[in-house]
Amino acid sequence: MAPASPDLTLLSDPVAQELLRSTVPARLAYTWPDGTPRVVPIWFHWDGQDVVMGSPADAPKVSAITQNPHVAVTIDGNEWPYHVLLIRGTARVDIIDGVPDEYTAAALRYFGEEAGSAWSAQVAQIMDRMARIAVRPERVTVLDFQTRFPESLARRMGAV
Repeated sequence: MAPASPDLTLLSDPVAQELLRSTVPARLAYTWPDGTPRVVPIWFHWDGQDVVMGSPADAPKVSAITQNPHVAVTIDGNEWPYHVLLIRGTARVDIIDGVPDEYTAAALRYFGEEAGSAWSAQVAQIMDRMARIAVRPERVTVLDFQTRFPESLARRMGAV
C-alpha cells in the first residue's frame, strides 16, 4: 500500500531519488481559472526542497498557477515495474530576468553538457524574463508496483 503521506522522508526513497534524477519530464497539474484541470509535461529540477520548473513568463499556466497555487507533480517511468512519484504542494511563481538557474540545470540533465548549455543560451536570447515555478512538496506518494501499489489495488490484493 502507498497512501499519500505528509511524511516527506519518502522523497529520500531510492525510487523517488531515481525519478528526481531522471530525464523523464514531470507532469504538472494545475487548475485553470474556470475550475477545470490542466496537465502539461515540463522539464524540472529537484533542488532538495522544491521541484523547480521554468516557463515563459507570459505562458497561460503562469497566471493560472499564480491565481491558484495548489498543484500536483507526477514523475513516472515507462518500464515495468512502473516507478511513480506523486507530489502535491503549493507552487510559488517568481518572474525573473533571464533564465532560471534550475532551467539550465534541467537542460544539462536532459541534453548533456554541450547541448544543454547551447539550449539554455538559445533560450536566453529569445526570453528576457521567465517564470520560475517552485513546488514545495506537502504530500508524497511513491509507487514501485513491486512492494507499493495504488491503495485500491493493494486493498484487492489483500495487502492493506
